[in-house]
Parts: sequence; structure tokens; C-alpha cells
Amino acid sequence: MSARTKARKRAIDVLYGADLRERAIADAVVEEQRRADQEPARAASWRYAREIIEGVDAHRTALDEAIAAHAHGWALERMPVLDRAILRVGAWEILHNDEVPDAVAISEAVQLAGELSTDDSGGFVNGVLSAIARDR
Repeated sequence: MSARTKARKRAIDVLYGADLRERAIADAVVEEQRRADQEPARAASWRYAREIIEGVDAHRTALDEAIAAHAHGWALERMPVLDRAILRVGAWEILHNDEVPDAVAISEAVQLAGELSTDDSGGFVNGVLSAIARDR
């Protein structure tokens, strides 16, 4: 698994935990930073994970609007928390990180959805993120 893939998974873990516990993302970042400081082997993935998390936090309203606009039949609040975190990471990479090609952001999000969420999540994530990339 590449460092960026690990970073995406880590970002999803932090965003998922913050959303599930209804806590501020900034507090979750502080906690994860402490963990990263204690585990030097995880330092490589933390830098990009933090960039993703802070980017999602800074652009959350616009990301959520883009996701909601392309998630036909699904209100953001009704989506599984994990799928919401995966979509936010993928949408942030598509809309705010020019270093990552859209196809890579989508592929990584779909793969993580398939590994971490329900059987239907990969297709759902693919459809929403592909529509966001197309309309960008």
C-alpha cells in the first residue's frame, strides 16, 4: 500500500471518528498528531493525511454541497458516516488538490469504500465522485 493510500485511509479514519462522535475535526487532528508523534513509522502517511483532513475541514460546506448535488436520492445526513467521510476525501482531492488526477482520487475512494464499507458503497462513491469530476 502506497504512502498516499495509507494517508487517505488515515484521513478517513479521523474524519469518520470526528463525525461519529460529533466532535470538532481540529480536536481529532490534535489527538492524531499525538499518536503520530509516538509512532515514527506512521509519520510518512500523517503529513498528507493531515493535509486532507484540514482541507476537508476548511472546505466542508462546499464539499457537502457538491456531494449532495450529485447523490441523487440520498440526503447527506442519511448516508452512512463512513461513506460520507470517503466522499469528502475524494471530493476534496478532485476539487482542491491539483496534484492528484481525478481518476486516481475516484479509484482510491472506490477501493477504500469496497474495503471499508458496504457492498454497494463502491458503486455509489464512484457515481457521486465521477459526477463531481465531470461537473467541475
